[in-house]
Order: sequence, then C-alpha cells, then structure tokens
Amino acid sequence: MENIVINKMAMQRALTRITYEIIEKNKGVNNLVIIGIKTRGVFLAKRIANRLEKLENVKIPVASIDVTNYRDDIEHDKQSPKKVSVTNDNISVEKKNVILVDDVLYTGRTVRAALSAILELGRPRTIHLAVLVDRGHRELPIRADFVGKNIPSSQSEKIRVLMKEIDGKDLVEIIKN
Repeated sequence: MENIVINKMAMQRALTRITYEIIEKNKGVNNLVIIGIKTRGVFLAKRIANRLEKLENVKIPVASIDVTNYRDDIEHDKQSPKKVSVTNDNISVEKKNVILVDDVLYTGRTVRAALSAILELGRPRTIHLAVLVDRGHRELPIRADFVGKNIPSSQSEKIRVLMKEIDGKDLVEIIKN
C-alpha cells in the first residue's frame, strides 16, 4: 500500500524553505558549493542552486558525487584504490562552504560515505547536509542541517522519492510492506 506524504507543491515549498535556510545559515551564498549525492540528490541540488541563483543573482557551482566506492555495506576489492567520482572536476571544495544534498536520510551510511569522498577532494571550510526527507532510524551520529520534512516511519516501510527529471512526477510516498 502506498501513501503520498509530499506532493509536487509541498516539495517545491520544502526546497524553497531549504534555500532560504541555506542563505541565512551561510550569511549569503559567497564561497558556496553544492554537491548532490547520486541519483536524486543531484536533481535536488540543481533545483536548490537554481533557486539560490534567482534569489541572490549568483551562479552557484553544482556537482554530483557517486559514493559507491565509499560505502561500508558493499564488498570492495581491497587492492583497488578508492576513486572519487565527481561529475564536475572543475569544482574545488578547498576552503568552501559545501552543501551536501540527498533525498532521504535514513541510517546515515550514505552521508558518511559522501563525507569521506568529499574530504579526499580537499578540505572544505564547512559541510552542511540538506535532505528532502529525514525518516529517522540513524545508525551513525549524523543529522541534517536543512530538512524538507521529517517523516517518522517504521523500518518495515520504505520511503520512495519520485522526481520529474527521471520519474515524470514529483512526490514522496511511504510504501508499507
């Protein structure tokens, strides 16, 4: 059974709120870089960057990061060196204020992997986490700085984020097993 918890309008409002909170927390957008975690975090990062650009008249650098090589729940070849996979190699994180963006914060393991990958790229001044949905059930001491919506859920439920860019529509639903 599926239950829609965020529709298109609610998603737009949540991203707008996150955008304003980013501006407030960073006292503007100078020195800001946005990195989206593949896959849906990338689309959210681009949407936030577009809103920031409209509000502040400044183009914000956006990159995507694939954290697969940094996950601790996937078997890796121990001899192969880890390689950071970033879509925009021209972006420097050195002494920047990085906004890391993902769709759902659950155990914290994806975010931990992303932090490891980002730190291999350089030393940011700060890293803040923005998520569309925080569903709880953390396994690591990680929390989001910017949250679109807290959705308490049981571990038997699944949160599914659909985005227009790849799914044809914007919504978030809880799927009960």
